[in-house]
Amino acid sequence: MTGTPPPEKPQLPWFKASPLAHGIMLALFSLATAVLLAIANDSTSAPIAARGAEDLAASLEQVIPRDLHDNDLAASLRPITDAEEGAVSVYVATKSGTVTGLAFEMSGPGYSGLIHVLLGIAPDGTLLGVRVLSHTETPGLGDKIEVAKGDWILGFAGKSLQDPSPENWKVKRDGGVFDQFSGATITPRAVVKTIYRGLNFFDRNKAALTAPLPAKS
Repeated sequence: MTGTPPPEKPQLPWFKASPLAHGIMLALFSLATAVLLAIANDSTSAPIAARGAEDLAASLEQVIPRDLHDNDLAASLRPITDAEEGAVSVYVATKSGTVTGLAFEMSGPGYSGLIHVLLGIAPDGTLLGVRVLSHTETPGLGDKIEVAKGDWILGFAGKSLQDPSPENWKVKRDGGVFDQFSGATITPRAVVKTIYRGLNFFDRNKAALTAPLPAKS
């Protein structure tokens, strides 16, 4: 008795068997993915940029009061190249063409990473306001530098290189006048040093920073 021959294996379609076809399919898949990513990027870039502009405007208003200027701070940039700080972008506040305030960012190493601080300074060198933009300090300890977590950062308004004197621009544990936090001295120490650097940056570049902005054509 003869057995039934096994069924023949179906032949693979040419596009599954050919290495060239595999390469074409991979290329088409990559192209489709790239197109989708480009569409997604175009659809989200504008909202992201708008949100960034809103955040910047809100931060600037916290360190330069709205009633001090009649210009668009975000659009009034003055680049300064400083011997110690390098390139710094400074936002210039004006009222009727007169410079009434300046805002710029300074960064310094904290306990667990860089602390980014935004300073607002009057033309006479007095601090109008200070805010911490970002940090990676310990929650519950170092994060008290945020205005949302405490009023410590508000205490710098009205200070200058002369008030307090240079030797007192330190936390109290180091012989200065600024409070530190219980269990966290490194973070406030870093912020104080960063603000003091910012005041010195302003002092070194005061003439250039307070000069009238060029008239727009």
